[in-house]
Amino acid sequence: MTKRELQLKAFDRLLTIMDELREQCPWDKKQTLQTLRHLTIEETYELGDAILDNDLNEVKNELGDLLLHIVFYARIGSESNSFDIADVANSICDKLINRHPHIYGDVSVANEDDVKRNWENIKLSEGKKSVLEGVPNSLPALVKANRIQEKVAGVGFDWERPEQVFEKVKEELSELQEELNSGNRDKLEAEFGDVLFSIVNYARFLDINPESALERTNKKFIKRFQYLEGKAKEKRKNLREMSLAEMDVFWEEAKKI
Repeated sequence: MTKRELQLKAFDRLLTIMDELREQCPWDKKQTLQTLRHLTIEETYELGDAILDNDLNEVKNELGDLLLHIVFYARIGSESNSFDIADVANSICDKLINRHPHIYGDVSVANEDDVKRNWENIKLSEGKKSVLEGVPNSLPALVKANRIQEKVAGVGFDWERPEQVFEKVKEELSELQEELNSGNRDKLEAEFGDVLFSIVNYARFLDINPESALERTNKKFIKRFQYLEGKAKEKRKNLREMSLAEMDVFWEEAKKI
């Protein structure tokens, strides 16, 4: 049996199990598109954690969880004759073929930037009114800012050099500083948002994903703070009763680990 045959057999096994669970399991029978939604979001974040941790075994497991959700949604769709897993697969296949004319057509591209520009232009030709229609409203703000900037850059609305973006960061920081003493919280928040947006844009020019970068820092901080908590516990001390100087000793130790 070839590798492709084994892959198709495994997928067929999953479809069969999904059918059995939907027909026989009390929990699975009750699920709807709406009840699964928040679980799918949770599974997506768990996959993101596994990727950041570079835990390939866990990546495999979390991909399985997400694949189950895709199959589950397709099974629910088939029950109302709206769509099934074949429709789902064919839909993405058709989209990929249509949006890669440099592979399946006669369009020539020089680099990945050309590919991105073609992608966005093709989406507009498919009837979308705005390049930004593809950015989900429910995305977390940091991720949304990054996607907005990627989308508009795809049609040429972008800075030319990283130095220009860094100058914009400094400009926004200066405007934030000016608002600090104004007492106007609304304007201060607006300027702070501009600073964050410009930093996200700069990250893109450095080829850094800001969400991943920030999450790495979150994990680093958590690890160091938990080391601090552990050391305080060893010495039978309460963090609330420790001075910053005492805590800083353990913090510096944590940074060396």
